[in-house]
Amino acid sequence: MDRISSENPAVETLRATVARHGARRKRIDLPEGSLPAGEVVRLVIDGTTYHAKVEGGFADGPHVSGAYDGPDMAREGSGTNRLGEWLEEAGRPVGGSVLLDTIEPEFAYGLRKPGEEVVYEAVEKPKESLANIARDLEDS
Repeated sequence: MDRISSENPAVETLRATVARHGARRKRIDLPEGSLPAGEVVRLVIDGTTYHAKVEGGFADGPHVSGAYDGPDMAREGSGTNRLGEWLEEAGRPVGGSVLLDTIEPEFAYGLRKPGEEVVYEAVEKPKESLANIARDLEDS
């Protein structure tokens, strides 16, 4: 499988901010238009691929408040929130920065601490018809 470094010019990197989400949780506030709102995307953290729903509404800008083991868990916000675990382990405070790498636009992204270089497995977004079949199977 092909691999790509976060330092490769083909990887677009955006700075995102750690924000408070409720009383005790944290989330990642994203630059406007950086990820497709309402969609579940792949989110690679420390070499493991999770799934995250891009949220946001009239009062809130785009953000990710969780990363989960499967796409259904991301849609429902159920299971262990791997994003919360990572933010704590990485010591990322509210108001601090994280870097968001675009591995495959509208499909796969990577999250890392500033100053850290990461190598990702290159992935391609599935053909739309295959994505629809997979979505139908997940919903069954």
